[in-house]
Amino acid sequence: MEFQVLGPVSVSGSDGPLPLGPAKRRSLLAMLLLRANVAVSVDTLTEALWDDEPPLHARTVIQGHVSRLRALLAGVDASAYGVELSTRGSAYHLELPETLLDAHRFDGLVALARRATDPGDRAALLTEALALWQGPALAGAYPSPLLRSAAHTLDEARLAAVELLADTYVAGGEHERAVQLLRPETGAHPLREPLAARLVEALHHAGRSSEALDAYHRARQVLADQLGARPGAELTAAFTVALGPESAPAVRAETPQPVLESVQFRPNLLPRTPRGFHGRTVESAALTAAAAGPDGPVVVVTGPAGVGKTALAVRWAADRHSDFPDGTLYADLRGFSDTSDPEPAELLREFLVALGVPPRRMPESADAAGALFRSLTAELRLLVVLDNARTSAQVRPLLPTGPGCVTVVTSRARLAGLVASDAARVLALDVLATDDSVALLTRLLGEHRTAADPQAACRTAELCGGLPLALRVAAARLVELPALGLASFADRLADERQRLELLAAEDIGVASALRLTTAHLPADVAQLFTALGHHPGTHVDRFSAATLAGTTPPDAARALDRLVAAHLLTETAPGRYVLHDLVRLYARGQSRDPAARAAARLRLYDHCVATALSASEAAEPGGEPAFVQPDDFQQPPGVRDFTSREEALDWFAAERDDLALIAAAARAEDRPERAWRIAVTQWPLVVWRVLADWAPTLEAALADARACADPYAEARVLTLLGWVLAEEGRTAEAVRHLRVAPELAACAGDVLGEATALVNLAAALPDDEPGAAETACTRALALATEVDDAHTRMLALQHLARIHLGAGRHRQAYEAAEVALGLGPEHEAVARRVLLRTWQGEALAGLGDTVAGRRCLARAALEAERTGYDAGAVTALDALLHIADQDALPELRRRHAAAHARIRAR
Repeated sequence: MEFQVLGPVSVSGSDGPLPLGPAKRRSLLAMLLLRANVAVSVDTLTEALWDDEPPLHARTVIQGHVSRLRALLAGVDASAYGVELSTRGSAYHLELPETLLDAHRFDGLVALARRATDPGDRAALLTEALALWQGPALAGAYPSPLLRSAAHTLDEARLAAVELLADTYVAGGEHERAVQLLRPETGAHPLREPLAARLVEALHHAGRSSEALDAYHRARQVLADQLGARPGAELTAAFTVALGPESAPAVRAETPQPVLESVQFRPNLLPRTPRGFHGRTVESAALTAAAAGPDGPVVVVTGPAGVGKTALAVRWAADRHSDFPDGTLYADLRGFSDTSDPEPAELLREFLVALGVPPRRMPESADAAGALFRSLTAELRLLVVLDNARTSAQVRPLLPTGPGCVTVVTSRARLAGLVASDAARVLALDVLATDDSVALLTRLLGEHRTAADPQAACRTAELCGGLPLALRVAAARLVELPALGLASFADRLADERQRLELLAAEDIGVASALRLTTAHLPADVAQLFTALGHHPGTHVDRFSAATLAGTTPPDAARALDRLVAAHLLTETAPGRYVLHDLVRLYARGQSRDPAARAAARLRLYDHCVATALSASEAAEPGGEPAFVQPDDFQQPPGVRDFTSREEALDWFAAERDDLALIAAAARAEDRPERAWRIAVTQWPLVVWRVLADWAPTLEAALADARACADPYAEARVLTLLGWVLAEEGRTAEAVRHLRVAPELAACAGDVLGEATALVNLAAALPDDEPGAAETACTRALALATEVDDAHTRMLALQHLARIHLGAGRHRQAYEAAEVALGLGPEHEAVARRVLLRTWQGEALAGLGDTVAGRRCLARAALEAERTGYDAGAVTALDALLHIADQDALPELRRRHAAAHARIRAR
């Protein structure tokens, strides 16, 4: 068993991480871990969980989180490891052996390292200590001041260990290892001078003095820009060492004067500007604005393969050639090509020749050539276009230094390192809009062909996904086949099995461009990219990606970030990733193993169900699961936590279309037992947005359930479908389904399913059958009582209260609602609580207590509006309008109309 605070706050048992739940619970655990084996007062825990005025029920919330943590620990037999969470008066005490907490192990290893006399032993201990870190300390906890301070203390301890390890490497002469350790740390902590000073010294001692000087100047610039400060004594001392006599003579010796010969022309190394270029007006203006900055701006034009980065950069550079009187340089860095990268020295010599350096004055080493290039460009107004870069390291040696110079870099990668080191500005290119896509096709094909069938031209553009490369290849195909009409070509493109093949012409095509991008991915990232092709929907998150690839969510998150950086994915919202249609087809084509595809899809189906059940628990706490899992259900490697009803319902709404696609895929693969569950598991959104056309989804699920020949499945689907049909006013159909559902549930031994079906039947029965409705509710109440399920008892009592109210039995209605409200905890389903209070309010008014009735109805309406339960708000406000004071009527009518409008808007 292991507890972690050096990264995300987590607890791992023998079967993996435990589902800790919301951030507040993680925060409480974090405080108990930080003060392990010491009693922590409720006041301290309150301070850790809220950074402003805590709620009145804070103690109750803390008790609930402690209770849940105890249950989790008991579930993994934590006591066998010596772990116990106990109450000590008004405090809580988490007892655990120190070896189970990563922070304790880290401190112990660092202490041992400080006492070690052998540098090798010290380095081994520090390396082991730093390996315990999985990210920023206390990640995932609520960022209260108390926990932020604790996290800062932990992170400072890690940086101190990094500095000690760097010193150990340097003392042992392992300067390159020190450089490898310090580079990412100085990038992540650019204002920490001790790290920068150690990097400068390590680079110098490794024989890389020019890089040492560059590292110093970058650190100095960051300090000046962000703090308005000069380097301190430690960084200045490192710089002085790097300026030693051994670091500079080579450049001076290899750059004798005069270097330049007289030239009578301005160099222009740009390639031919692309033909048929169209659009990008906004992007060109943005590039102009980014290039107008002071101090030699660097602009990175980034975007996916085939989006037209080179075309934009070359066209823009050609249009502004006159703005740079000292010329325009261009180099293809071949970062994404079949050929090897050009050597920096080779490119620098091309640049120096273009600038007029005679061959006899050309430096031999790359470092000397770089120094000469920087010296020559210091006073020039020059444009440098560096095309097709893969890494920032390819670019840096080719950057001019003059404040009047501008560098434009194109890359499929984001080149964050260049942003960090050289304040590069990033211009991200997206695909073309449909209008611009059609206009590009028209330029390439001629207006006569697109004007003859504008609808087919628009369809072709959409099937090309707005990708300029795809549009150009499509045009080439159509030119090659003049007799083929646009409509016929669009029909061929619509077939996903041949689309990528059609979008290839000789050595140019979408698939080949994507192949060159994916060829540079690490193996695990490439594997995850291929796995994404198995997804039948439109988007993924780290959990679904991990499920498809058979990895962990943290590993999947890192791989997804790499794919975003390579523009193979787009992050449309935090943690939500979308593949361009053509990229998705390419990924799908990378895996030709049907068995692997089927296994990945099955894991995905179970992942969707597990995530939806997690969301259901947050949206409707305390309710029974929508169904039992099949015997071969596979628990996913990780499931998203939902911290509130709103978050859960937003997830359901955002995922609705994808869940329909995934259910359809399960149906097509003869997995009806998964398909009906994927549909039914959306019941919380059905409840809250019942008039959002759910019947077709549930009717398809009913066919799936019947295909399983399983009365349990059929009863569960019929129960939900019947309720939806009743809410839509299709009463006869609803009652027909709901009369069958209880019998099927009873046949399957599903007591709670039978009770729920009876309640829904009672709700659907017409007003002229009050006796049958009351009988159904009474039977449901007896069944729920038999199995001691408070949630379903509340449901039955809610509808009994409604039936009593309709029959004029106000006292019985009030009492039924009162008993029901007494059964549910504070977090019970909002919808049920709102309706119960509405029936109570109407019953009180019927009993003659109008004041109490108004108060109860007003409370119900306000809670419904506050939580987004608009149907409940309409019901409560309807009742309130009948008994409200005249003065209150205008405002109540406004609220009533607003709730109606929100329902219609959905």
